Amino acid sequence: MVSTEPATVRLQSIRRSPAQARILAVALNLFAEHGVSGTSLQMIADGLGVTKAAVYHKFNTKSEIVLAVAENEFAKLEAVLETAEILEPRVRAREMLLLRVIDMAIERRRWVSVLQSDPVMIRLLADHEPLLRITERVYGLLLDGATGPEARVAAAVMSAAIGGTLVHPLVADLDDETLRRNLLRITRRIFDVDG
Repeated sequence: MVSTEPATVRLQSIRRSPAQARILAVALNLFAEHGVSGTSLQMIADGLGVTKAAVYHKFNTKSEIVLAVAENEFAKLEAVLETAEILEPRVRAREMLLLRVIDMAIERRRWVSVLQSDPVMIRLLADHEPLLRITERVYGLLLDGATGPEARVAAAVMSAAIGGTLVHPLVADLDDETLRRNLLRITRRIFDVDG
């Protein structure tokens, strides 16, 4: 019997060549600075000091680059999620995941802004099944399996609270530790996670 279930892609298992990795690193920085729509393949090529043809040799389209950048970033989240999903008690798993999500967001402040506000990235996150599954698993664990309107609103509030806070001018002068400590305290309340 042939399974009709789609194969689950582990983003951590996707391997990129060193040349592709360099393209993705430059693209990530450019996306964070100019947005996905504001970044051209020529800008990526210029950032690498190569021709546009050299970039096309590794990725057929800009969309492939955008997707690969998102997959790389989500692979880090996937690794944290897999660790959290096996922790017991569940409150400990939720606490660990929340802390790591905040840590990762703070480490990638500029990238988080693109994730939350760039229309191309938003559409990609909504349409690419592996990224969508990771997002659903994260919120499923943070919400302790709760579903329904209140749980969905809580997930949206958490996402907006973390992403919006990181780029807000009121916190631009805060050091990472102060920002981390306060974000964790506030999001613990949202998710009713004891810490």
